[in-house]
Amino acid sequence: MLAAVYRDHGPAAEVLRIEELDTPSPGPGEVRVRVAYSGVNPTDWKTRSGTVAQPRASHLQVPNQDGSGVVDEVGPGVDPARIGQRVWLYMAAYKRVHGTAAQFTVIPSDQAIPLPDNASMRLGASLGVPAVTAHRCLFADGPLDGRTVLVAGGAGAVGRAAIQLALAAGATVISTVSSEAKADLAREAGARHVVDYRSPDAAEQIRAIAPEGVDRIIEVAPASNLALDLAVVAPNAMIVCYAAEPQPPQIVVRELMNRNLVLRFVLLYTMPDEAFQQAAADITAALTAGLLTPPPITVFPLSETAAAHDAVQAGAVGKVLIEVDPSL
Repeated sequence: MLAAVYRDHGPAAEVLRIEELDTPSPGPGEVRVRVAYSGVNPTDWKTRSGTVAQPRASHLQVPNQDGSGVVDEVGPGVDPARIGQRVWLYMAAYKRVHGTAAQFTVIPSDQAIPLPDNASMRLGASLGVPAVTAHRCLFADGPLDGRTVLVAGGAGAVGRAAIQLALAAGATVISTVSSEAKADLAREAGARHVVDYRSPDAAEQIRAIAPEGVDRIIEVAPASNLALDLAVVAPNAMIVCYAAEPQPPQIVVRELMNRNLVLRFVLLYTMPDEAFQQAAADITAALTAGLLTPPPITVFPLSETAAAHDAVQAGAVGKVLIEVDPSL
């Protein structure tokens, strides 16, 4: 099979190569998937570059955690009826050699989630890390029905998934953005209330929508946004952070204590297994109901995997996919 591989950390153009590898076979509890699309996330370029250290199973690594495709072989202990099933994938490259930037990948069966017939392969490859992260941020502290959720960065992949999953759960959603173009993306995702967080009266705009305060904040930039978050958050609420900035946030412990706030941090690599299982079930249910839609997508061929990584590193809006076999 053809696959993108790297053996050393460094810039994408210097370390990523397209090579012919032996097609892997699934082991016990695994499935082999013929890949349609590979999704590229910030965690993929950070791992490849060495910016964030991740354990590796081999000196050779096929990158990318997310993807979509069709199961074409199963290992011992897996129901043969899975062969031919359309699936979306998550965490394919974590502690494993075969990520999704290849014609085939092998993955534990429970990380190959059935993709409903009404969902495209491109949408399936856009899920994974963003949608599971969004789900954990939203639901780690209980149900959302009747609550108000503030999604920072609603134009991003995690932000879009958070908007749509929160709406599916019965929440009122407010999103903050930094431009009118990004406001359009947040509205297209479903957010009825969109605020430019740079506006001098951003807190007043949010308070006008949620006079008693926001029950849950999904935060991409805690250092930059904590002051606004504290200005609009309700007592006994949660501020949930899924990304880190170089400059750490300045936290006044007494202020958080006085209002009984929870400051939670989310990282997929250390999430409990049951959180993954619930996320997969809820995301698939939302897909089946037609409540999740694809973000703006930029597609690169497998031969340009390095360019795809560079596009994500440069902050491409929407989702970057690598097209492997669009006929699936």
